[in-house]
Amino acid sequence: MKIFKTVVLLVCTLLLLSACGNGETKAIATIEAKSGSSVSGTVTFIEKDGIVVMKAALSGLSQGNHAIHIHAIGDCSAADGKSAGGHWNPTKKNHGKWMEAPFHIGDIGNLVVGADGTGTIERETNLWSVGGKDAAKNVVGHAIIIHEGPDDFSSQPSGAAGPRVGCGEIVRK
Repeated sequence: MKIFKTVVLLVCTLLLLSACGNGETKAIATIEAKSGSSVSGTVTFIEKDGIVVMKAALSGLSQGNHAIHIHAIGDCSAADGKSAGGHWNPTKKNHGKWMEAPFHIGDIGNLVVGADGTGTIERETNLWSVGGKDAAKNVVGHAIIIHEGPDDFSSQPSGAAGPRVGCGEIVRK
């Protein structure tokens, strides 16, 4: 009987551990059109083992480069996207190019869009978290903004990228 109880306890423990998933946490921003554009798409953030992979897939943009940033406020209610506030910059660094000092963690870069109006960009970093306790790393509750033009990586505080044509709140899934 003691062996049976031990086996049952072991099986229950294994079932509980397998139900915990693969250790990933996920957030997504569903991009909606702003400023009269037809932009749409998704930006996903998946964290595993302290590394966050962000993948953006967008459509409805003109061919060329379009800035993509994390903005401070997860509010896309304004028709021009300005309800999302300025860039998310918890470390108070200057605006710049991703992973080239100086830059801040809301600086994602430029999305390259083809003639078909679609574009993707991917980033991988330990500077972000998905739902973590460190507010200086947690992307959840902020917004993704897509701009009409390219980020010049130098103009302060935001890269002179023009109007906001897409916005999506980053929500944990």
